[in-house]
Amino acid sequence: MPYFDAASSAPLHPVARQALQASLDEGWADPARLYREGRRARLLLDAAREAAADAVGCRPDELVFTPSGTRAIHTGISGALAGRRRVGSHLVVSAVEHSAVLHAAEGRPVTEVPVDRWGAVSPGVFGQALREDTALACLQSANHEVGTEQPVAEVAEACRAAGVPLLVDAAQSLGWGPVAGDWSLLTASAHKWGGPAGVGLLAVRKGVRFASQHPADERESGRAPGFENIPAIVAAAASLRAVRDGAREEARRLRALVDRIRASVPELVPDVEVVGDPVRRLPHLVTFSCLYVDGETVLHELDRAGFSVSSGSSCTSSTLTPSHVLRAMGVLSEGNVRVSLPPGTQEADVDRFLEILPGVIADVRGRLGAPVSPGASAGSASLVVDALGRRCPVPVIELAKVIGDVEVGGTVTVLADDEAARLDIPAWCEMRDQEYVGESPVERGTAYVVRRRT
Repeated sequence: MPYFDAASSAPLHPVARQALQASLDEGWADPARLYREGRRARLLLDAAREAAADAVGCRPDELVFTPSGTRAIHTGISGALAGRRRVGSHLVVSAVEHSAVLHAAEGRPVTEVPVDRWGAVSPGVFGQALREDTALACLQSANHEVGTEQPVAEVAEACRAAGVPLLVDAAQSLGWGPVAGDWSLLTASAHKWGGPAGVGLLAVRKGVRFASQHPADERESGRAPGFENIPAIVAAAASLRAVRDGAREEARRLRALVDRIRASVPELVPDVEVVGDPVRRLPHLVTFSCLYVDGETVLHELDRAGFSVSSGSSCTSSTLTPSHVLRAMGVLSEGNVRVSLPPGTQEADVDRFLEILPGVIADVRGRLGAPVSPGASAGSASLVVDALGRRCPVPVIELAKVIGDVEVGGTVTVLADDEAARLDIPAWCEMRDQEYVGESPVERGTAYVVRRRT
């Protein structure tokens, strides 16, 4: 059964499995002890640190291992802010950062830098957000939901000129290559490149002011207290080296498969928007959103067909709010599907996915009563659609059903209380060449006004 969710967690790499099994026999002792077993464990830990530092592009004494990528982010942000507390506590982040960054920033003065429709920040706009009291800036190397690569080198240059350290979340990209630019701190997570879960990396360049907020501990430079999981660390470093050795060829191969998906899905499935930068992107990831479908049902049907994919749709989450990434990009969120291919994915698996996808989408649309095509008749000058209490994608489906019942120049007002409608109705208008007039609050919800153009 094809697994297409490597961006969440990649399957354990064979090298990681071998290294893990071997180091279970050799790396169980305390590396802080001077007896033979301790020295052997220390050698394994030091070798893993050197290998990981070489892949990151930093000195071994600048890198520590943490219990997860999330812990690396939280430790990096809290330590950098504490180290620069005399400067201030202001943070600058992109609007599409991983939730781990946004959660760590809660309760602090934060400026979120907007992104374009592809999901990328402008280095100039990012630089303008830096202030005299800015203690830290954060920017992911590549987005975890749509794959867009960020201009890290240019942003790092702006941060350097302003005297502000830049923390880069490299979780999605480190397995494909080092992060360019003069960054100050970098974090990553081993399970994203095929290492075992429970190992994160935190690199802090020499000269960066940093004050760990953990209780004092002699391990990992005091930045990640607790006994190191040496077998998992060794496996993480070994798998990182292994995937990087074959990264160029595998990236070329997977990019070709992703290009096929990007080109084929809009041809095979009507009313689809492929999101994310078509050029500056991760080689293995593609995301698209489908009008008139329930994202959760699509994922379940694909799972039944043997494909494991992910989604940023509001109807797949307990909060019923659209992904903050898709919201920041201003793209369609309903029926969102993220495909992220692990190394070794075969062309036949992609062929099969493209074969079954149109039927899955058509079946879900049929169950929801979605229109096959917009109506062509002309009728009243305005209509009101009451979709209050109805969830994504029903408000957009109801809009599509009646848009042809108003004359050209007439309006349809959709009443909805589903948060996703605020994003999906304007996105629908752009996709179907209709005019989005605007929104206004009403009792129990919001009124969205659309004017028929064609």
